[in-house]
Amino acid sequence: MKCIIIEDELPAQEILRAYIEKIPDFELVEVFKSPLKANTLLNQEVIDVIFLDINLPTISGLNFLKTLKNPPNIVMTTAYSNYAAESFEYDTIIDYLVKPFSFERFLKAVNKLESHKNNLGDKTLLTNEVINVSKDEEAVFINVDKTLHKVVLNHIMYVQSDRNYVTIVTKDIKLSFIDTLKKWINYLSVGDFIQIHKSYIVNVNYVEKVTGNIVYINSEKIPV
Repeated sequence: MKCIIIEDELPAQEILRAYIEKIPDFELVEVFKSPLKANTLLNQEVIDVIFLDINLPTISGLNFLKTLKNPPNIVMTTAYSNYAAESFEYDTIIDYLVKPFSFERFLKAVNKLESHKNNLGDKTLLTNEVINVSKDEEAVFINVDKTLHKVVLNHIMYVQSDRNYVTIVTKDIKLSFIDTLKKWINYLSVGDFIQIHKSYIVNVNYVEKVTGNIVYINSEKIPV
């Protein structure tokens, strides 16, 4: 998992850095003192986990989290336990570490992250690699688990975003992989695709009916 640390205190940075280096599947991409500086990286690169301090200069960790459209998984860190109840109101927050925390407690948070990754839902194909997508006039080639899958754009019924993951659904296949919905808005800028929700792009040719604020496609209920 690619991760970053947003923490303004040097001792806490060093502890997190040392703990992360002990986890084989974790790659520490960068350490930031300010969430505003981290924001640039988050717009350029797919990050799986943020170790985010609550008490930060300029903007708090929780308020920064509110500004992210598709936030990755979050492990909050703070010296104050009274923030715990508020932090767990956010779906992306996986765990809450109260400083100072031991490696054993950190490992428990890691296990929660791994468990969450393995229970993202009934995704047919899943990868932790950044997806390379090449495009011609009618189709895209999606690299999932080291296999190139050709997907005809007009065959896509809808695209769903779930945190750092995008799911492409056709009548024949469901592909889930790390990507952003914003990128797929550009891929599907031509044709009959409309973004009807912050997490959904739909192909209007596959819409079966609309009831209230629910769109039905292939028996799936999609919110507007």
